Amino acid sequence: MRRILVGLAACAALTSAAQAQGLRDQISQLFIFGPGQEPLFLAGTADPNNPATITIHGNHFAPSAATQNGTIISFITNAISGNVADFPFSAAGGGTTFRFEGGVPVPTSVSPGPVFAERAQTLGRGRTLLGVSYNTFQYSSLRGVDLHNVDLTFTHENVTGPACDSIVGKSCDPMGVPTLENDIMPFKLALDITVRLASFVVTYGLSDRVDIGIALPVVSTSLIGESEAQIIPFGGPTATHFFAGTPSNPVLTASRFVQGSATGLGDVAVRMKVNVHHSDQTSLAILVDGRFPTGSESDLLGAGRFSGRALGIFSARFDAFSPHLNLGYLFKAGKQHNDAVVATAGFDDLLAPHVTLAADVISQLQVGDNKLTMPGTVVITVPFLRTVRTSDIPDVRDDLVNGSFGFKFTTGGPTIIANALFPINHGGLRANVLWTLGAEYSF
Repeated sequence: MRRILVGLAACAALTSAAQAQGLRDQISQLFIFGPGQEPLFLAGTADPNNPATITIHGNHFAPSAATQNGTIISFITNAISGNVADFPFSAAGGGTTFRFEGGVPVPTSVSPGPVFAERAQTLGRGRTLLGVSYNTFQYSSLRGVDLHNVDLTFTHENVTGPACDSIVGKSCDPMGVPTLENDIMPFKLALDITVRLASFVVTYGLSDRVDIGIALPVVSTSLIGESEAQIIPFGGPTATHFFAGTPSNPVLTASRFVQGSATGLGDVAVRMKVNVHHSDQTSLAILVDGRFPTGSESDLLGAGRFSGRALGIFSARFDAFSPHLNLGYLFKAGKQHNDAVVATAGFDDLLAPHVTLAADVISQLQVGDNKLTMPGTVVITVPFLRTVRTSDIPDVRDDLVNGSFGFKFTTGGPTIIANALFPINHGGLRANVLWTLGAEYSF
């Protein structure tokens, strides 16, 4: 235990950002076009010598970034940090598994098992599994939209009230009154986010039927982001909203570039598996694990919230072919995260004495309505009816279905793991492929 605590402290000491700001703040900066300002604040429009203009015009587009359940900024950053924290660790029970009969170890499996899925067999009393893996992936899409080409359109606040009515000379309640409410801000966002994750797994057999384990991830996240914004005025000889300049000579475009990286301890997982039935051909087990918010949420190294999973595991064996099925529930704390039903089906097959093929379909099916939502369309009614689509990111369920395909190579010592995890559907934040190279050793 002392060694584990020392290791945790050492990993935590590694946590460092390339810049003073966290990576979440770096993403926020893509929406800020002047130092010390709020997202989408128009510094050119707000006359520092006339505080009234700050209220009247400077913040007019800010509410468009903060509608419904959360801001667009938090939508993107929560999707990233939550995805990193939910990364699947390697299976809790790799290597050849045993039970003891009269003090003699009897194998309960013939292959080193699956890569990410869980099998029902436990390690055996007093046995230990050590595992290390290196994983790398680059996020490519969010709900099917290319992360290098995200289109957003921010709309003007619908200004209402007696003050507006008296200035305009009629009711300001309709969207489009006054005319300046027809101004829009098209916004292009490009994100390049790469994650490298080294995970260290230790599993110990308390008895023939009970395993406990811990998984320690060290995460490195790097970010390159670019944004381009443009004000499109709705007619008139002078501009009301602009980033800089004057109403007669306005600057209507702005851009930002950010770059940063962070490395440190991710969200630590603690696991326990209990085998409740075992025969020569079938096994049943229950696995529970919890992930604790030890990773820095501000640097996109962890989710900043607890999550827990409970699984029922079924495994069978037909000579060298071993199918398995995992079914359970994933709980995620926090108001902006959906729980999920988790299901995995696949097999591992001993193709040759030293080569095992492992293939799985791994899914997380969202429970309930989306807690991470995008703003809907905006309807402008005056001077004519038109609908503005605020984002090309759809408001769809974040169901995750992935395919896993890999090999395990036994060497007489450590078992070498090579695997690829790839998306089958378009829900959530995804990478094109997640590569895993690792090793495990049991004794």
